[in-house]
Amino acid sequence: MLHGILRPRLHNPIRWMQAAAVLAVLGLSVLLPLVTSRQQMLLLPGALGLGAVCLLFFRLPELGPIVLILVGVLVPSPPLPGGMNVAVLLLILLVVLWVGETVLCKPGHRRQTVRVVWPLAGLVLVSILSFAIGQLPWFMSASKAPMDAQFGGLAIFILAPAAFLWVGYRIRSERWLMGMTWTLVVIGAVHVLGWLFPPFGTLIAPLYQPGSVNNSMFWVWLVAMALSQGLFNPRLGMWWRAALLAVGIATLFVAFTLNYDWKSGWVPAMMTAAAVIAARYLSLTPVMFLAGSGPALYLGARAIATDAYSYSTRLDAWNVVLTMVKTNPLTGFGPANYRFYAPLFPIRGYRIKFNSHNQYVDIIAQVGILGLFCVVWFFGEVLWLGLRLRRSAPPGFLRAYVYGALGGIVGTLVAGMFVDWYLPFVYNIGLTGFRTGVLAWLFMGGLVSIERMRDGQPASAAIGDSSL
Repeated sequence: MLHGILRPRLHNPIRWMQAAAVLAVLGLSVLLPLVTSRQQMLLLPGALGLGAVCLLFFRLPELGPIVLILVGVLVPSPPLPGGMNVAVLLLILLVVLWVGETVLCKPGHRRQTVRVVWPLAGLVLVSILSFAIGQLPWFMSASKAPMDAQFGGLAIFILAPAAFLWVGYRIRSERWLMGMTWTLVVIGAVHVLGWLFPPFGTLIAPLYQPGSVNNSMFWVWLVAMALSQGLFNPRLGMWWRAALLAVGIATLFVAFTLNYDWKSGWVPAMMTAAAVIAARYLSLTPVMFLAGSGPALYLGARAIATDAYSYSTRLDAWNVVLTMVKTNPLTGFGPANYRFYAPLFPIRGYRIKFNSHNQYVDIIAQVGILGLFCVVWFFGEVLWLGLRLRRSAPPGFLRAYVYGALGGIVGTLVAGMFVDWYLPFVYNIGLTGFRTGVLAWLFMGGLVSIERMRDGQPASAAIGDSSL
């Protein structure tokens, strides 16, 4: 009888881990005063806090994206090496806990892997290969990037896909996707309100951390989620839909009118808004394209004319970097390295370190044509997934989410033409900008979550459960 009572607990590693954590805390509280100094004792509250956070995310893993968005935008970070910050550390913790639980709680049968996993797996493997090959002396007269920068760059190529898969495989119900979405909309609405009412903006500005709201992904996904829910979620009340539309329109107004000089803000956001509508009315896309081509050409020409020097120097930078990469086009020079090789290739007569200011040129320079192929493959798969879900997702929030995600993907791709926003280059946007650069990966991952909810797949499946 006793064995029958204990057996369920013996086969539940999470309960064992919780019990072990409690016993460890009790044991440490007795032993530490006997074997450590007073200064070392000060580390105990931090260790206890970390343990409490781990237990919280073991019990409610779906809180992860919500907390990650809040931390990324609002929580300051002590100075850490290489631009590391609390948001990136939290993402690492979530991924480690997920992998740990997968290993400990692996079910007895295999589950289907979604197709979009394969290009992400390819990107991670190519990035690791490029990191290894990047240790070769490609140019004897130039040094490589410091190892902490290389590891930081490699971490971005691993953590971005991990964030996508985390949401896709861990979000178990509609309400958690709603929580993630409304968290971004509320934080974004307050920020936009600060732009519209400067005294209020002065008051709240210190709350928003560097690298968060000045990232194009923040504006792209705020517009995508606010407009899609306001336009296409009939289950919301009229006033809520009006409020969401107001947030989306106000965001576009601020980006285009009050912050016009920042092209990475309004150009991708405008494309996002158009793509959200096109995703809903797909048959009208050719008409929308013809109607919008004239204004788009005018705005594009105006944007270039008002920033001609930046535009021309970027073209020069792209040309120099692509010339440099001919040395090893397949796998590039590894994360972060190409900046240190740039002085060997003069730009306008100057031998300086610089970065390309273009996501796709950056990808080729760091992880080569193979890496770019994996990125293009990934976006093709996730766009195709969204197009399949636009009719099959349940009406209401989830279907509106799909429309928003499709618009956000288009905006993300456009933003990549301006700067390395969604896979930050460690010497430009960097880990600091990854605070909200990760938003693209979180919200795109929601499409996998919706597909799994639709198909009724067990929500606990993870990397270790799949054919990967």
